Amino acid sequence: MSHQVETGRITTDIPARMDRLPWSRWHWTVVIGLGTVWILDGLEVTIVGSMTDALANPKTGLGLSSFDVGLAGAVYVAGACIGALFFGQLTDRFGRKKLFLITLGVYTAATVLTAFSMTPLWYFVARFITGAGIGGEYAAINSAIDELIPAKYRGRVDVAINGSFWVGAAGGALLTIPLLDPTKVDQEWGWRLAFGLGAILAIGILIVRRSVPESPRWLFIHGREDEGEVIVKEIEQKVSSETGKDLPSVSETITIRQRKTIPLPLIAKTVFTLYPRRTVLCFSLFVGQAFLYNAFFFTYGDTLIEFMGVTQTGYYIAVFAVSNFIGALVLGPLFDTIGRVKMLTGTYVLSGGLLLYTGLTLDTYTATTLTMMGCIIFFLASAGASAAYLTASEVFPMETRALCIAFFYAIGTAAGGIAGPLLFGKLIEDAVTGGEGISAIALGYYIGAALMIIGGLVAAVLGVKAEGQSLESIARPLTAEDDDPDPRDRTHTDPQTV
Repeated sequence: MSHQVETGRITTDIPARMDRLPWSRWHWTVVIGLGTVWILDGLEVTIVGSMTDALANPKTGLGLSSFDVGLAGAVYVAGACIGALFFGQLTDRFGRKKLFLITLGVYTAATVLTAFSMTPLWYFVARFITGAGIGGEYAAINSAIDELIPAKYRGRVDVAINGSFWVGAAGGALLTIPLLDPTKVDQEWGWRLAFGLGAILAIGILIVRRSVPESPRWLFIHGREDEGEVIVKEIEQKVSSETGKDLPSVSETITIRQRKTIPLPLIAKTVFTLYPRRTVLCFSLFVGQAFLYNAFFFTYGDTLIEFMGVTQTGYYIAVFAVSNFIGALVLGPLFDTIGRVKMLTGTYVLSGGLLLYTGLTLDTYTATTLTMMGCIIFFLASAGASAAYLTASEVFPMETRALCIAFFYAIGTAAGGIAGPLLFGKLIEDAVTGGEGISAIALGYYIGAALMIIGGLVAAVLGVKAEGQSLESIARPLTAEDDDPDPRDRTHTDPQTV
């Protein structure tokens, strides 16, 4: 790295002080301010998927053709991928707080624009910007949460927060019932009200989020250790006051060569050269969960309608979504106790195996039994999929954290949101027009199951035992002082356990 960007060397105990904090009301503020945006994402995605008819009708919507509806979905996915990569590198460069305020602002503004769409082009542009905001959120929020939450609780909090997407999905599914009922809501306004509601909720979250501080870990690495020290002292005072406990002293320190900026080539080299095994691990986890979800969830509504005679899918989707969130909530703590490797392997392999069995017996299900089977599969899968984001966030050096999350999120989103719908949509079309019946879509189940099982097996071999460990011990910062280098972290052998 250039000497021009180095600002000095410091020895700090900030990471140890943040990790030794007991859980308190302050931590709930972080969770609410940063984590609840996934509820908005789930709400919007579900509502958009259910509003196709209203948007397609030129009298109530924008006169979108079937191609336009598919294009809007692809535009949203493209925006999410590009936004994740764009805002991800900015998050590592300019700080967590600046970007998690900006990305939520982008999402909110784009959602309002969507509600006021007057032409298909307007709608497409608004969907792209909305996707960019959501993609940036995944990078900024996951990195900030992991750096503010104590190591003891990091796994369960991350899994639960990422799983909260399904709270929004359940809410969105239930909202579509009155919004799609012309006797209750004028169809010309129903879809616009849905987007407007999302914007109102986002503004509420933005107000809470303003009280969440910048990551002290990011500050001390970027030459702003005085600000980091002030923030940590304020957090300690709040936590001590809220819990009524004196905080224990710490002795663990880390020495850092501070940098104002970290060059992008160094970040790329770190991910692909210093940690190739962890790169393979994250790639396998993200692609596996993306295809698993699309294999079942993307075909779920059409399966109920086309093959099982269901006319109102909202209740079924809501039940399915609730099971996803309960799975993340119930199984999340086990990632901190039983451990990351065992839980990733178990949730991925078991859910993949159950989906494989479902595909083999697909023609024996009713709408109710298929929903019950989906609830069982994704009770397991949602925890594993949420833990994929946790893994990408904690197994790479701090300076690369947001960009790494963005990179793997973009891969998973592109695979699941572009390749997945193309493949599974074709299977459904062939099953309906070709008269082959429901068993024709089983191929999608087999592909999703195989990739999920592979992801679980990769986790068993390459998984990182990160439970209860500080982020700095899982992956030493690039700027860490090398006076006493640890060969497990600083060579190209890619450490897998610490």
